Amino acid sequence: MRVNHTYGRDGALAYLAAYDIHRAEVFGRCEQSTGIVPFMRLVEQVMGNEPCASAKRVFFIVDNGSSHRGRSALDRLASRFPNAVMVHTPVHASWLNQIEIFFSIVQRKVVSPNDFTDLDEVRNRLRAFEDRYNATAQPFQWRFTTTDLDDLLARLDRHTVDHHEESSAALAA
Repeated sequence: MRVNHTYGRDGALAYLAAYDIHRAEVFGRCEQSTGIVPFMRLVEQVMGNEPCASAKRVFFIVDNGSSHRGRSALDRLASRFPNAVMVHTPVHASWLNQIEIFFSIVQRKVVSPNDFTDLDEVRNRLRAFEDRYNATAQPFQWRFTTTDLDDLLARLDRHTVDHHEESSAALAA
């Protein structure tokens, strides 16, 4: 038996978020779309709360999305919040941005499977997850030091030299 399925799309929702790495706290908001105005509303939300409101400097680590790319984005942020500094990750290096890791978790634990009856259900599910995340998350403790990096690079160099000598010996035989 053949059955046609009618798919009704009820719009889309943009989930914008910022991540305080010192407190492992997410500031999220649902918007109708992405862009400069929704991004600046997120910035206002973050900067309107302590400790950012009175901080000497607040770094916004961002990817190269169109709502926060280029000189005009830097100037817009600095003119509204002189204590805010925008830093762009290298292209194709979103893994350096902690909020991208959070978005990956949201994708796996909240959005998939994407069987929602309406946008309010999506919004409520995102907000509930954000509240639960903020109640349980702990700041990431980076323990990899420059000494650890030097040791790792030295081990890699030794491995490369040893492997090259083994390959040369095999070729000579």
